[in-house]
Amino acid sequence: MSLLAIYPHASSPGVAAPLPELITSDASLIAAELAPRGVRFQRWEASAQLPPGADQAQILAAYASDVARVQEHGAYPTVDAIRLEPSHPERASLRQKFLAEHTHGEDEVRFFVEGRGLFCLHIGDEVLQLVCEKNDWISVPAGTKHWFDMGPKPAFCALRFFDNPEGWVAAFTGDPIASRYPLLDELMDGR
Repeated sequence: MSLLAIYPHASSPGVAAPLPELITSDASLIAAELAPRGVRFQRWEASAQLPPGADQAQILAAYASDVARVQEHGAYPTVDAIRLEPSHPERASLRQKFLAEHTHGEDEVRFFVEGRGLFCLHIGDEVLQLVCEKNDWISVPAGTKHWFDMGPKPAFCALRFFDNPEGWVAAFTGDPIASRYPLLDELMDGR
C-alpha cells in the first residue's frame, strides 16, 4: 500500500520528529497533497512478471512501453533499472548512502515495478514521507532535499529516468535530519 505521512515542520537537531499531521493511503489524496509541492505522483500498471535474477536489459525490455511513455516528450533520455533483493551484498552500504539527505540537479523520476521503498522529502518547513510500491510513479523536482530508505532487507525494482547521461549524481547536504524521522520498517509497522 502506498502511504503518505506529512510532518508539519522539520525538527531541530537532537529533537525527535513531530507527529504527522496527515497519514493517508488514498492515491488520489496523495497526488493532491504532493502536486502543490511540485511533486508528481501517479499509479500505473506494472504488469510484467520479472524472472528471478532479471538483469537490467530484461527489466527495461519488459517495461519498454512505459519507458516510451515517459520519454515521448523528449525528456529523460537516460533510463536504467535498479533491483535490490535482501541478499544483495552491498545492501547495507547502499542503504546508508541513500539515507543521507541530498539533492539532484535534475528531477528524480521513478517507476516502481516490484516491492517498495520510502522517499522522504524535505520541502520548506515540512517533511513528507512517501512509501512507494509496485505501480507507483513519482517525479521529484530538481533541487528538492530528500533521502530514500529501502529497509534493511531491500526488495524492490524501479525504473530510473534521468536528464543526465551520467545517471544518479547526488549533492549531499550534510544535514542529519534523516535520523530524526521513521525508517521504512518503522513507518509500516502496524499498517
